[in-house]
Amino acid sequence: MTVIIEQSLANSHSYTEYRGHMSQLLKDGLSTGDTQSEDLTHYSTLNEVRMNRLDKTIHVPQEIKDRLDKLKTKHTLLVISEGWCGDAAQILPVIEKLANATNKLELRIVLRDQNPQLMDAYLTNGARSIPKLILVEPDTLTTRGSWGPRPHDAAKLILDTKEKFGHIPDEAKADLQKWYLQDKGISTMEEIVLLLENAE
Repeated sequence: MTVIIEQSLANSHSYTEYRGHMSQLLKDGLSTGDTQSEDLTHYSTLNEVRMNRLDKTIHVPQEIKDRLDKLKTKHTLLVISEGWCGDAAQILPVIEKLANATNKLELRIVLRDQNPQLMDAYLTNGARSIPKLILVEPDTLTTRGSWGPRPHDAAKLILDTKEKFGHIPDEAKADLQKWYLQDKGISTMEEIVLLLENAE
């Protein structure tokens, strides 16, 4: 696993680099990932607008900052993502704000389709669901846990919908986006900070 983590980190981007890569591809009418389609490019365009908004509006509450200040161990937050992923667009700006709130964290982002070995080591119920955050000790490259692809309540919303309808209708996707809007990143922050505290 250490070799896979090392290779993935070598392939990784900072948040700024990831956003720049997305933007450059969109100028060429493309999205990240092995598959290209008008739908994926459309989702990527929506996500860029969404992330621009979140970069300006997401704030880390003082209570979360206080908990981050108590962390003793440095960690790399290695996140598997793609530009077309709606959940990633909602979550990555939040993780970036968390990482910027302390000197104990560094966010690195890898693309799912370019890192299949890493993705396959962190499947969710057998699926390549993203975003997926992997907690890595930077000195040893030891993994100390993972999180994702959604906060608990958002995941429950989708699971309940699947159980009811057997698929995810467009209305449920809209409900999910509303959930993220109302939550303001708080659930994501709290769950990731708890993961960090448990890894201490």
